[in-house]
Amino acid sequence: MTQSLHGKVVAALVTDGFEQVELTGPKKALEDAGATVRILSDKAGEVRGWNHHQPAEAFRVDGTFEDASLDDYDALLLPGGVINSDQIRSLAKAQELAIRAEQ
Repeated sequence: MTQSLHGKVVAALVTDGFEQVELTGPKKALEDAGATVRILSDKAGEVRGWNHHQPAEAFRVDGTFEDASLDDYDALLLPGGVINSDQIRSLAKAQELAIRAEQ
């Protein structure tokens, strides 16, 4: 695969409860294409994915929604999952990042 996204940085917005495969699959594809993917969350440390209704792996958080500047990213990745989607909708800073990215 060509490195068509070399130098691009993608912010993955996740909270505890995101559907793990909806992060890991796109993250791998983006990285294979040359992008850097940084995990942003509502808290520092780690965030835990889910496989359907079961807790899954923990992932290191690269930054928080509060500290993130959209100017540092070329794109957003919004993994699904009922828990993640509900939490993202309730967090003002996460909403702000998504709205600004759309403009």
